[in-house]
Amino acid sequence: MRYTYYPGCSLESTARPYDMSLRAVFRRLELDLQELDDWNCCGATAYTSVAETMALAVSARNLALAERDGADLVAPCSACYLVLQKTHRFLAEQPELRRRVGEALAAGNLAYTGTVRVRHPLEVLMNDVGLEAIAAQAVRSLEGARVAPYYGCQIVRPERGFDDREAPMMLDTMFRRLGAAVVDFPMKVRCCGGMLMTTAEDVGQRLSGDILACALDAGANVIVTTCPLCQINLEAYQAECGRAVGRRLAIPILFFPQLLGLALGASAKELGLPLGLVPLGAELASLAETSHV
Repeated sequence: MRYTYYPGCSLESTARPYDMSLRAVFRRLELDLQELDDWNCCGATAYTSVAETMALAVSARNLALAERDGADLVAPCSACYLVLQKTHRFLAEQPELRRRVGEALAAGNLAYTGTVRVRHPLEVLMNDVGLEAIAAQAVRSLEGARVAPYYGCQIVRPERGFDDREAPMMLDTMFRRLGAAVVDFPMKVRCCGGMLMTTAEDVGQRLSGDILACALDAGANVIVTTCPLCQINLEAYQAECGRAVGRRLAIPILFFPQLLGLALGASAKELGLPLGLVPLGAELASLAETSHV
């Protein structure tokens, strides 16, 4: 199976382990992931409230380039996935907006006719490959991992996504099948605070602190996520979040293909695990140390 890959800005910087591990997982599963040539920033989630036509034109340029490739467009970043999905839908539903964006694209010798299917890699893995096929490729059990699956806000809402909006289960189902214990985690779709971590720090720290505390109280030894912003908020500010909620918080925050990659036999280095800011606990470190090269 062949897919066009839109990494987005974060996966080339702060979320580099997400890019590394996703590519590793797709290689292990023999999925052809071809990076979109000359892609640009998706426009991010806030830009549409500042200059809607310009923001959608920026996003639609990626869709127009992907349309030339003729394959589904895989976007792992939650914000990129949301923005590309929203752009596709807005252009389909609003003729005047489609006309204005079309004029902007035409200035760059591009056009978008609306045929691209925007996909999230979690959904691709679960629906195109299938859970049993993934399990058949696993070389080790994830026994010892006690996972709090954190979906965040954007891959299941506000756009109609591929999983339940209030109680998504794909991560739960995947890691349970691969041998991990999945803890009861009622904050799996609660907001981490997003950019409030830099604009209203006390609010952002409290929101992320509540999520971290919930996972620890449930007995988790790792949180897995699908979102670069969620990952950095939950990982990089644990000391500040701990002060905000009045307790010590320490738990590794992994991108979901990092943990999946361990089950498939990828090495810790290949998955970007040494780049994490919070050390893996003994049970997770043992899994990483025995991973294949």
